[in-house]
Amino acid sequence: MEERDDLMTSENLEQGENIDATTVGQNNTDATEDKNNDKDYEDICYICRRPEHTAGKMIHMQGGICICSDCMQRTFDSMSNFNMNDMMSGGKMPNISMIDLSDLSGFFGGMPTGNMNMDGMTGGIPNSQRLKKKKKEEKKEKPALDINSIPAPHKIKAMLDEYVVGQDHAKKVMSVAVYNHYKRVMSKVEDDGVEIEKTNMLMIGPTGSGKTYLVKTLARLLDVPLAITDATTLTEAGYIGDDIESVVSKLLAAADNDVERAEHGIIFIDEIDKIAKKKNTNQRDVSGESVQQGMLKLLEGAEIEVPVGASSKNAMVPMTMVNTKNILFICGGAFPGLEDIIKERLNKAASIGFKADLKDKYDKEENLLTQVTVEDVRKFGMIPEFIGRLPMLFSLEALTEDMLVSILTEPKNAIIKQYQKLLAMDEVRLEFEPEALHTIAQRAKEKKVGARALRAIIEEFMLDIMYEIPKDDNIGMVTITKDYIEKKGGPMIQMRGCLELEDKSK
Repeated sequence: MEERDDLMTSENLEQGENIDATTVGQNNTDATEDKNNDKDYEDICYICRRPEHTAGKMIHMQGGICICSDCMQRTFDSMSNFNMNDMMSGGKMPNISMIDLSDLSGFFGGMPTGNMNMDGMTGGIPNSQRLKKKKKEEKKEKPALDINSIPAPHKIKAMLDEYVVGQDHAKKVMSVAVYNHYKRVMSKVEDDGVEIEKTNMLMIGPTGSGKTYLVKTLARLLDVPLAITDATTLTEAGYIGDDIESVVSKLLAAADNDVERAEHGIIFIDEIDKIAKKKNTNQRDVSGESVQQGMLKLLEGAEIEVPVGASSKNAMVPMTMVNTKNILFICGGAFPGLEDIIKERLNKAASIGFKADLKDKYDKEENLLTQVTVEDVRKFGMIPEFIGRLPMLFSLEALTEDMLVSILTEPKNAIIKQYQKLLAMDEVRLEFEPEALHTIAQRAKEKKVGARALRAIIEEFMLDIMYEIPKDDNIGMVTITKDYIEKKGGPMIQMRGCLELEDKSK
């Protein structure tokens, strides 16, 4: 009997051990699941109730309570003031570094201690009041630079043709320059000692001809870091405005702060004509010739120190070194007044002798900028050292009436296609008569601001249509006529029933 009792006792012990082990395993599993769940939620300060993404990193205390750094600092400040009063009355100030954080419940307005039952609470906050962390977007790894990944020049131009009307010469120049730039980046200096130099570009064209739009489109089509900046904000170092290094800092931001990718990028500096030398001025030119001189080292290639994530250097911003040797610079500007310099040069060359040309021969020449030379740009106010570092000089054509009509209808994101899509959401078709399109182009050409005038004109007469159409669900089609553009009549409106009959008859 005693042996049997001993056997039963041992069996019970084994069963008890197995049960205890199972319970411990379940507890460990539950604890692991709780930890995984905790990762999906933010800690919230028990005092000020601010989440971690607002208040900053939390200080964890006994009982699963979290306190932000601000509240903890205020607590220490109040303790210091309290102890200072005690010391003034003859007491001694305790060493704050020796204070046990678990004993600070009195300073937190009755905060619960570690002995309190925390079931259903994490970090001192009920589960129903906890914030879930925002999921961070996974960053796609950028592929390594490969010549096979860069499209050939004719493919780049074909892609630009889908979005930009005309400007064939400018598109060819940019396509070849970008392709050659990356061949240069990947080329190594062989034994023959031939090192390919980069060819920075200077793009000149009238306002509204598509300079900035060309580069923006190129940025979307190519998987290379590209930064577009404005020269009007640049000033000499030490003056209010952006430093010259901020140009490279924007490229670094476009490359996700990857210095290696940024050193193989492209920078487009718009409004470059605004840093020309000022004529007949007695004041210091902090945004003209001095900026050109400061940009010389950038264009040619040098190791420069740039701020990360900021436009100016200061003690609170980290700095990094970027080599601009392999960065392609494209500068663009309208250069107002350059036509007069070109006219003067052309008239001088053809104003001697009995067969001399008339002085007003070039007054009506729209594409006068296509005859620009380096000497004309120098007379405009660009210093020779700056022009020498932009060897590729080309210009854009002025937009004609037919080109403006094509801009309205042909590109993938044409203005008319945008309005057609807006009305299609209301199940209404939008059509334009050919005469109406030419009338819009004529009015835009009179404004002399290029393609920018097209949207302003269309917005004007589309306002009433976009306001009235949603009122009536029976409207099926709207046709914009020439008379409506000239304010001599209204648009043609067809109802859905008539439109369906026409479609069936076809």
